[in-house]
Amino acid sequence: MNIFVKKLLYIIVMLFIISLISFIAINLAPNSFFASGELNPNITPEAIEQLKAIYGLDKPLYVQFFSWLINILQLDFGISFASGSTVKDEILSRIPITLTINIISMVLIFIISLYFGIKSAMKKNSFFDKFTNQLSLLSFSMPSFYLALILVLIFSIKFELFPIAGLHSVPNDGSFTYYLDFTWHLCLPIFIIVFAGIGSLILYIRALTIEILKSDYIFFAHARGLSKKTILRYYILPNLYPPVITLLGLSLPGVIGGSVILETIFSIDGMGLLFYQSALSHDYPVIMGILIIGAFLTLIGNIFADLILLKLNPNYEEK
Repeated sequence: MNIFVKKLLYIIVMLFIISLISFIAINLAPNSFFASGELNPNITPEAIEQLKAIYGLDKPLYVQFFSWLINILQLDFGISFASGSTVKDEILSRIPITLTINIISMVLIFIISLYFGIKSAMKKNSFFDKFTNQLSLLSFSMPSFYLALILVLIFSIKFELFPIAGLHSVPNDGSFTYYLDFTWHLCLPIFIIVFAGIGSLILYIRALTIEILKSDYIFFAHARGLSKKTILRYYILPNLYPPVITLLGLSLPGVIGGSVILETIFSIDGMGLLFYQSALSHDYPVIMGILIIGAFLTLIGNIFADLILLKLNPNYEEK
């Protein structure tokens, strides 16, 4: 139970620090939603002051911050400047698709990286190993937004194999056709996230596996006549899981952050696109709400990785 208390305190402290830094950064931004001419070129300064009073922006910054912090504890993220609806409703309507894309992508990254990394190490200097290394370097160096534009140009515009944007081409009637169409729309975005995420992980797993294969216990396992499948299952994988799961947990911020770019390119109505639209319109309550939710999901993901490590190794303990 002690580890759960530590993790809970860790989440609370980190969320406070992140919220404070985010609040300061947003208030240092040069433009404002209520700047003269932003809402309406004919709006009067008196009307702007009235709007600021309604949203509590006429108070000192420290008062605004602690009022916002108290509301956050009650799961009240405020009101959107742009739409007038609550920030919580805006985020809750967008977060399922973002979580779906990211969870599927992380699972595929884990499986694909393990397969290619281990096989490449066990066939060192073979054609497969050289091909995997080149593929990993290409993945590592290719910007996801550039890859997205290339794939859309080739597979969506030229050959018309995949949809250009959006999530649906048929009405939502709950039929198999609808879900098949929904899956087809997610193919390119998920492929791009996976391809951009496997490069460094494959190289990391390959290097770890090569070191494991050089160890004495692998030598004695071969001497005992154990099959490659047995050695892989009981000697290689148990030693790979802890560092790989740790690295996946650390890569969560990059995966979630990449949703902003991909959801914007593919017009996916998720949390990333909402963040981009809010940033353009200076809708600060929505931006702050997404930052906090994103930070919370990242922290939960890292803690979930730690709990998996604790399950795999009961002696594992965060230092």
